[in-house]
Amino acid sequence: MALSLIRRSILLALISVVSETIEGKKDEVLYCSACRAVVDELNYSIKKVDPKRTIHVGSFRLNPDGSLKDKKVPLARSETHLTELLEDVCNNMSDYALYVDPDTKEKRYKRFAPRDDDKSGFGDFQNFQFGEGPEASNSLKFACESVVEEYEDDIISLFAQEADHVADKLCSEVSGLCKGVPVSRGEL
Repeated sequence: MALSLIRRSILLALISVVSETIEGKKDEVLYCSACRAVVDELNYSIKKVDPKRTIHVGSFRLNPDGSLKDKKVPLARSETHLTELLEDVCNNMSDYALYVDPDTKEKRYKRFAPRDDDKSGFGDFQNFQFGEGPEASNSLKFACESVVEEYEDDIISLFAQEADHVADKLCSEVSGLCKGVPVSRGEL
């Protein structure tokens, strides 16, 4: 009986060590960049919404007095709208590529493709590293999907509250994805 218990303990210890080795460590630059890209894309999408547009929120149950508890909130930062935006946000990751700062040599994924309303046109591509094939953007898209899946409630809550510095709060404080990754001040 004691021998069986010892074998089980050893087996559980081995399984624990093997699973930690297989799981591996997340690429900090990749996941921090994905988190910041999510914030950037959501901020852009929110700014495109007419601030006068509202949506009814509340329950559709009658109060004891026969009235409905209903209120209007701005559409752009409503939970419904933010949830819809989160469903498609990772599709934009193909507009990002690995960027190496020419001065500091720090790496991060950065948007290289101009947006529809961007009048400046294409920028300087010499510091971007474009990977071969779809695998390069797929890794950022996968990281984005992981971030959205794991922190969806936090993302919605921060944007619904119109919190300042959402990127710092989400990516550094809440998720810890950007703890070891320096962020230059022109960034999110």
